[in-house]
Amino acid sequence: EPLFRCNLACAGCGKIQYPADILRKNLSPEECFRAVDDCGAPVVSIPGGEPLLHPQIHEIVEGLVARRKYVYLCTNALLLEKHLDRFTPSKYLSFSIHLDGPQEEHDEAVCREGTYDIALRAIEAALARGFRVTTNSTFFSTANTERMRNFFDRLMEIGVEGMMISPGYPYEKAPDQEHFLHRNQTTRLFQRLLHRAKRSWHFNQSPLFLEFLRGNYELECTPWGNPTYNVFGWQKPCYLIQEGYASSFEELMESTDWSRYGRASGNVK
Repeated sequence: EPLFRCNLACAGCGKIQYPADILRKNLSPEECFRAVDDCGAPVVSIPGGEPLLHPQIHEIVEGLVARRKYVYLCTNALLLEKHLDRFTPSKYLSFSIHLDGPQEEHDEAVCREGTYDIALRAIEAALARGFRVTTNSTFFSTANTERMRNFFDRLMEIGVEGMMISPGYPYEKAPDQEHFLHRNQTTRLFQRLLHRAKRSWHFNQSPLFLEFLRGNYELECTPWGNPTYNVFGWQKPCYLIQEGYASSFEELMESTDWSRYGRASGNVK
């Protein structure tokens, strides 16, 4: 997470709740490279905030691609068309576009009208230039099953490579606490959403996770399967619990009591 500031104020996100002095901070490209080298991850997700607000985001991406890391640049796409010239198409780079459903649902989720249309134009522009494009969508308790299924059809029609879908997990820093999904709600929603899923739908995630969302497969949490580094350091697990930071990846791995995480641990959080 090279920065927390954003050009949107989504109701389900708590990142821009940080004080102004924190929102002004950026990780340097060197800090990003060091973090990636320390943990050895083969895939690197670059979220935010909004990464395209980082003045050196293209240098960060270039450095990671040069290391042959598969990079998912997560963006709301408001600035993507403007900044496409700063990037070079590569099998190692995918733009992961934040779209929380069709126009009405997405614009409501990000609290700004017109963002869906901007994102769709940016997707089409990126695809036309030969970039890999995926989407990431978070669904909340208000999700309409039929409209979301039509949304999947639309993304496949315009050439999106794969879709990542997720329930809106409760996140205590977010302004809107009313529409997050809890476990039983998640199961019911995704049973409807993925019932007789079309062969034309390509999901950019494990089929086992999709079965887990539908309640057909039992999975334990893998605490910090995706370690996170940001302006505070290495975030301790779990992401949504926010229990502090470690100064190094080694400290994170060695000082964490991993048995305290996951449903089987008995930790109610």
